[in-house]
Amino acid sequence: MPDDSQELISGGHLVAKALKAEGVEVIYTLCGGHIIDIYDGCVDEGIEVVDVRHEQVAAHAADGYARITGKPGCAVVTAGPGTTDAVTGVANAFRAESPMLLIGGQGALAQHKMGSLQDLPHVDMMTPITKFAATVPDTARAADMVSMAFRECYNGAPGPSFLEIPRDVLDAKVPVDRARVPKAGMYRASTRAAGDPESVEKLADLLVHAEKPVILLGSQVWTTRATGAATELVRALNVPAYMNGAARGTLPPGDPHHYQLSRRYAFANADLIIIVGTPFDFRMGYGKRLSQAATVVQIDLDYRTVGRNRDIDLGIVGDAGQILASVTQSASGRLNGGSVKRKAWLEELRTAEQTALDKRLPHLKSNASPIHPYRLVSEINDFLTEDSIYIGDGGDIVTFSGQVVQPKSPGHWMDPGPLGTLGVGIPFVLAAKQARPDKEVVALFGDGAFSLTGWDFETLVRYNLPFVGIVGNNSSMNQIRYGQKAKYGDERERVGNTLGDVHYDKFAQMLGGYGEEVRDPADIAPALRRARESGLPSLINVWVDPDVYAPGTMNQTMYK
Repeated sequence: MPDDSQELISGGHLVAKALKAEGVEVIYTLCGGHIIDIYDGCVDEGIEVVDVRHEQVAAHAADGYARITGKPGCAVVTAGPGTTDAVTGVANAFRAESPMLLIGGQGALAQHKMGSLQDLPHVDMMTPITKFAATVPDTARAADMVSMAFRECYNGAPGPSFLEIPRDVLDAKVPVDRARVPKAGMYRASTRAAGDPESVEKLADLLVHAEKPVILLGSQVWTTRATGAATELVRALNVPAYMNGAARGTLPPGDPHHYQLSRRYAFANADLIIIVGTPFDFRMGYGKRLSQAATVVQIDLDYRTVGRNRDIDLGIVGDAGQILASVTQSASGRLNGGSVKRKAWLEELRTAEQTALDKRLPHLKSNASPIHPYRLVSEINDFLTEDSIYIGDGGDIVTFSGQVVQPKSPGHWMDPGPLGTLGVGIPFVLAAKQARPDKEVVALFGDGAFSLTGWDFETLVRYNLPFVGIVGNNSSMNQIRYGQKAKYGDERERVGNTLGDVHYDKFAQMLGGYGEEVRDPADIAPALRRARESGLPSLINVWVDPDVYAPGTMNQTMYK
C-alpha cells in the first residue's frame, strides 16, 4: 500500500505528461468514458482538447497535424467502436508514412475476457497497420509506453503507433516516484542517417557524367524537411525535377527546374533517374514506366522500399536532406561544363511540357456549362497565394487538380497519399488551420468525398477556423462510374455510384459558415474571393460536367 504522504498521479495524467514531453500541443478526440482521465491530464498540462464528431476525423486530423508541423500528431478515442472508427485514419497514416499516435480506451483489466462494455481485441486489429501496437499493463508504465510508441513512430520511415489503455489502468493512481516520465528530448535519437558514403560518392559520379538526368522528389523530401537540399542539388547540377505527394511545392511554379506534365516522357528518355522518397507503387506503374536503359537510383528512409517491384542500379537508405546535400557537395566543381550541356535536355523536356499544356489549354479556359473540371481547377490554381495550403480530397476532380494546381511553397500541398482515402479533407483543414493559423487553407472536395466526413464542417465553425472550400459537384462517384462505363457499357454505368443533387452551399450556411453556388465559370473567381473575404469556413458548390473524366482516371489500369 502506498504511503498516504506520497504524491500520487493517475494514468491519464502520466499520459498527458508524456504527450507534453513529446511536444504535442493538441489532441483530437471524441469523448468516451474510458478516456476522460486523459482529458483531465491534458487540462493540467496545457494541451488543447479538440472534440470532433467522428473518430475517423480525429485520426485524420492527427495525421494532418504531423504533416504540417513535422511533430507527431495524437488522437484519443474510446474503446470498441471508438477505436474501430479510427482504423481508416490510422491505415491512411501508415501508407502515407505519417507519424501519429492513436490512444484507444479498453475495458478494465479486472474484467478481461468477461465481456466488458466496448471490449474488442484492439491491438490485434491495429498491429498490421501500425509500426507499434501494445496494451499499457500497469499505471506506472503509462508515460513510459507513450514515449516508446512515439519512438517507434520514427523507426525507419515514419508511421503511426497505437496504445490501448484499460480503464482501471488509466484511472488508478500510483506514487510519482514509481512512474517513469521520460524527459523531453532525452528518449529519442536523431534519425537523420546520412547514407552509405561510398554510395553517395557513386551517385555524385553518376550525376557528373549523366547527359539526361532527372530526379523525382517524393513525400519524404517534405517529411525530412529536405527542401533546401533538394533545391540546391537541382540548381547546382542543372537537373530537371518532378515532384509528387507532399514534395509538391519544393520548387515554385516557374522555376526553370520545375517540371510537371512531361514526367512520362522524361522517364522514357532519361539516362539517369533518381527516385527520392517514393516507392515503386501504383503511382509509378510499379517501376515499369522507367526506361530499362536508364541507370536508376533510389533513396529512401526504409530499406524495405528500396528495389521493391523493380531492379535498381544503386540504393541508398537514409535521410533525403542529408544524402542530397552530400551528393551536391561531392559533385560540385566536377561538372566540367556538363551542366551547360544539359541545356538541350531541359529544353527538350520544356517542349514536351508545352505540348501537354497546349493540348488541354482550351479546357482550362472553357466557358462551357456545366463547368469543365479543368476550368475549375485552373481557377483554383490562379487563386492560390504563396501562403495558401492546398488540400485535395476526392477522386476524379482531385485527379484533374493534380495536373494543374501548383502550390507556391514547400509543405503547402496535402492529399491522402497512396491509400487513396476519401474523407481526409475536413480533418486536414482542421489540423492545418490549427497548426498554422497564419496560413490560408484552400480545399477542393469531390461531392462524394465531402459526404464522408463533412459534418465536421461544424467543428471548424465551432473553433472559428476559416478556410476556402470548393465542392466539385457532379452528383456522382465519377472515378468509379468511368470504370463501370468502360467495363460494362453505358447501360450499367450508373450502378451504385450516383448521388443526389446536394446543395453544399446551403449545408455550409446551415452550420454557420459561408456558402455560395456557382453554375457559370465566370463566377468561380468572384465566389472564391468572397469566400476568402467572409472570414468563415466556406463551401463554394460548383456544378461540374458529370460526363467529363480526368485523363488519370481513364488511364487507370484497373479499368483496362
